[in-house]
Amino acid sequence: MKALGQTETVNAQVLAALRTAVITGELAPGTLHSVQTLATQLGVSRTPVREALIKLAQQGMVRFERNRGVRVLQTSLHDLEEVFALRLLLEPAAVRRAVTRMDESTRKELRKLFAAMQKAAKADDEFTMLGHDRRFHRVVLEASGNTRLATYVDGLRDMVLRRGVSTARESRSLDDIVTEHAEILALIEAGDADGAAEAMRVHVQHTAELLIAQEAGAGTGVLDIDLGWTNPA
Repeated sequence: MKALGQTETVNAQVLAALRTAVITGELAPGTLHSVQTLATQLGVSRTPVREALIKLAQQGMVRFERNRGVRVLQTSLHDLEEVFALRLLLEPAAVRRAVTRMDESTRKELRKLFAAMQKAAKADDEFTMLGHDRRFHRVVLEASGNTRLATYVDGLRDMVLRRGVSTARESRSLDDIVTEHAEILALIEAGDADGAAEAMRVHVQHTAELLIAQEAGAGTGVLDIDLGWTNPA
């Protein structure tokens, strides 16, 4: 990690730097780090580092160990199941509310993000497409009026990224992912709150089933995938 300059946005910079280091594996799973060492490496004081680590601990990315420091946690298959169970509980309900509150400027932003997803998929640019995918979900969740929920779900996605896995190219194509978002967007545009919520539920559950089956196959090969209980209907 590179040293950061002391600016008024230092807290946000520290959080982003540490989050990225954990997701990319620069701070490897299982490793132990002191707040002071991380602060020295980033060129900042201990306070913003500690505050950032507290937020990462709340997201399940690190754990404070008394008199030892902070340990980077490994994401397990069980963690993935819990992440998607939570997303299935939260996202469909948030989408239903978002459709009833959404203004034209937000719908316009979603159209732009979807167009960007299509363009990236056509260019076979997975990294860019998934970035637009993430932003699409974030905009929808923020439109529900619950910023904390949007931030929380965004953090759940980090746990999947930390495992370094994706269904893109492994279990489905980029075009398949775009198609699922096309249905969500069409129902949002139509003002169909229940339909959009159901489309989001189907999308998230499909992602969960593909990803967990994919990871189970790479590991022990034994995993009971049952996320149907999260259907809000």
